[in-house]
Amino acid sequence: MTMIAILVGTLVFAGAFGYLTFSIVAGPSAAKVRAMDNLRRGLNSGKPSAQPGTRPAASSKAKNGGSSLSKKLVNKGARSRLDLMLAQAGRPTDWPLERVVTVKLALTVAAPLLAGLFLLKASSPIIGIAGIVFAALLYFLPELRMYSLGIERREKITLELADTLDQMSIAVEAGLGFDAAMVRVAKNGHGVLAAELIRTLQDIQVGQTRRQAYEDLVERTQVPDLKQFIRSIIQAEAYGLALSSVLNTQAAEMRMKRRMRAEQKAMQIPVKVIFPLMLCILPVLFMVVMGPGVIGIISAFK
Repeated sequence: MTMIAILVGTLVFAGAFGYLTFSIVAGPSAAKVRAMDNLRRGLNSGKPSAQPGTRPAASSKAKNGGSSLSKKLVNKGARSRLDLMLAQAGRPTDWPLERVVTVKLALTVAAPLLAGLFLLKASSPIIGIAGIVFAALLYFLPELRMYSLGIERREKITLELADTLDQMSIAVEAGLGFDAAMVRVAKNGHGVLAAELIRTLQDIQVGQTRRQAYEDLVERTQVPDLKQFIRSIIQAEAYGLALSSVLNTQAAEMRMKRRMRAEQKAMQIPVKVIFPLMLCILPVLFMVVMGPGVIGIISAFK
């Protein structure tokens, strides 16, 4: 019975890990280009455009049919949490929600079996504990991956925000309205923030209120500086303030914060270098300097 359990657990784990690897690696890079083209096409026209020969209804039907099992097995709270993490990670084209949910279901079965196998076959308690820790990390691998993508995305948005506000300020001072300035910056930009501005403008075009679209932008990005800017824009529109002065003030403040963050990281470098220096360089230096003397003392007492 033990061998059968080990064999079944190994097969389940191999299948889950293979599917997880396929989920991470699979997906052509051209899909991102097509997605951005669709977003920009909707931004320019304001109407959803369908290419000849495409069958969105059939695709939607297949997607719904394939995801019916995962919807039954995973509650709405867990799906909402994964969907929010995907939104904060930028919704990678090779990581759709249904694939993430399916991977989580597979890992829910594979991780306990893997931990049980380690406990049964471990020759020492340390190996058993290490196996349990590895199984736990494997179970939370999709969340860790999405969290890592979200951090990288927030850092990119923070770096792009000051330059984007400068461009919007120039466009507003040239006579454009705030929405027209946002459209121009979004169309000319190629970063993460430009894609988020496109999404916000499309939300407004389909009937969502400006305030709600701005709040959804803040919810998707989770960037404190962008949240401060959105609050300033909402207050300026509510009280009738000049948007050009608000944009100039916010752009100057974002540049100052970016410079302060760069200086803070530069000040942290000596502290981070101390630990590799103490662990790697100093022991070797002591061996080189004191090694000949120690060898001489040992040879003198022989």
